[in-house]
Amino acid sequence: MKTLFTAPAILIAMACAMPGTAHADQLQDIKSRGKFICGTLGTAEPFSFQDAKTRAVVGYEVDLCQKIADSLGVPMELKLIAVEARIPELVAGRVDVVAANLGWSPARAQQIDFSHQHFVSPQKVLAREADTGLKSPADLAGKRVSATAGSSSEQGAREHIPNVTAISFKDPPGAFMALQQRKVDGFVASELMLAKFRTQAASSPVPVKILEPALFVEPWGVGVRKGETALLDQVNKVLDGLQASGEIDKIFGKWLGDQSPYKMKRDFKIEAIKG
Repeated sequence: MKTLFTAPAILIAMACAMPGTAHADQLQDIKSRGKFICGTLGTAEPFSFQDAKTRAVVGYEVDLCQKIADSLGVPMELKLIAVEARIPELVAGRVDVVAANLGWSPARAQQIDFSHQHFVSPQKVLAREADTGLKSPADLAGKRVSATAGSSSEQGAREHIPNVTAISFKDPPGAFMALQQRKVDGFVASELMLAKFRTQAASSPVPVKILEPALFVEPWGVGVRKGETALLDQVNKVLDGLQASGEIDKIFGKWLGDQSPYKMKRDFKIEAIKG
């Protein structure tokens, strides 16, 4: 497995507007090229992150990409991309698929195609424990919240919290720091990410809490360029096979379940996203 480290695309808006370099049959192109290029974040534990010992990029979504590459009989190459560059990189043809915490939304579904869901993420809000007046996301109406730039969390905050001001940050640690420094009143992200930050802050001068209920629930899929039906069908075939064989339980258990620090239970199935 080869990993490429790249900076975020400079002309992201232009890339989104361009038709890209999609081919009539991307699946055949991959086989002819002899390499499957998967775009992922590399900074989102436990989905795709750098192992401290080996320095290799590993994680739940990396394993799924490897399964797709194996099904094609070609090596996998990871290309690390920023959150806001996920769709531009895919549309521009610089990656074959995107497996990068990519939540489904109607707006995104107009730009790219989504595979069957491989994860379902409750999006919640983190607040300071000292702010006793904040008990649910609704209490943040008219206030300021932080989120990662280009994320569905950022978009969801604006859609689901009345009159909120959403402040964008390059990465989750920056958005969390803004909460601790009282620059914002809440931090919107996936429940899994927020639980990690809550644990880290437990013994700090600014402990935090997760507000209930979830702001919204987001299915994640693998992104494929529009019109690449053969590749999309192959990705879905691989994911459905993992569900049918039970192998997805092993992958989930390793990164998110009983074998991981998160101890999560898989309460979703790999199935078509109901948009």
